[in-house]
Amino acid sequence: MNSNVKNELLKRLFEANGGPVSGQEIADEYGLSRTAIWKYVKELEKEGYEIGTIRKKGYTLIGSPDRVNAANVQQYLTTNNFGQHIRYFETCESTQIIAHEEAQNAAPNGTVILSEEQTAGKGRMARPWSSKSGKGVWMSIISRPSLTPQQAPQMTLVAAVAVTRAIEELTGIEPTIKWPNDILVDGKKVTGILTELQADPDRVKAIILGIGINVNQELADFPDELLAIATSLRILMGKPVDRAQLIAKILGFLELYTTMYEKHGFSPIKLLWEGYSNTTGKRIRAVMLNETLIGTAIGISDEGVLELRLDDGSIRGIYSADIEVST
Repeated sequence: MNSNVKNELLKRLFEANGGPVSGQEIADEYGLSRTAIWKYVKELEKEGYEIGTIRKKGYTLIGSPDRVNAANVQQYLTTNNFGQHIRYFETCESTQIIAHEEAQNAAPNGTVILSEEQTAGKGRMARPWSSKSGKGVWMSIISRPSLTPQQAPQMTLVAAVAVTRAIEELTGIEPTIKWPNDILVDGKKVTGILTELQADPDRVKAIILGIGINVNQELADFPDELLAIATSLRILMGKPVDRAQLIAKILGFLELYTTMYEKHGFSPIKLLWEGYSNTTGKRIRAVMLNETLIGTAIGISDEGVLELRLDDGSIRGIYSADIEVST
């Protein structure tokens, strides 16, 4: 079956806001029979959509399942670019792998890869990331900002602020950011961000932002070893969260802050990031590849580097490390 026709049908059902959508009109546009459209309706019903029929007027959308396909997400979008092109999978190895391929094949700025499940999701330093079906947001975004390769690492912090703002606005929860890109609530991780780059020596070709969010997991969904360090928005709120609406809000803030970074530099993003930081002013242990440093985090530089005041009074810049914050 043609997924474009099914997506268009679903999109129009959302846009009709409970009103009827003519199956005959869609059939005529795509050169199909009304029976073919009826089969697409049955496919949608199998996926959990409740669809009614009004005689001589068309189909109506009565109820929608919690899915993160293009139509579900795009009904909430307010963006010009981010999320206007979405590739959706029931399951995949990793959205990040697909996004890299799409970026190499000239996918437009703001293209989003979404999957209900990842079988081999990865976080920073190639650590595995549990991506259960239908429970979280597992997505990769292809951004093509007007930045130099030297400015690209700060996009991790731009994304962290965008996700934090979206969670805060949708749920009322107040997350914090652990440098550079872990989003925590009550000291437990809800989001991880992985930033990867495709670039020439003098220009960014694409930044691939991989974002994993624990949204609707319940306690039983976490293995015992993660219960002390991870949580989900559902656990925190005591009720499910609309994943499609959360994605749309993230894309809205990400487009806003990416444009802000391009036009005004990192300074306004730095102020926003520091407002959410759970690292600044804290005593931390920074574990790097070749050394471990202990000191007080005094903020981030204009390049997004964590600045650490050591016990001897000297200041060191931390570019990449595992951070442990003292409580």
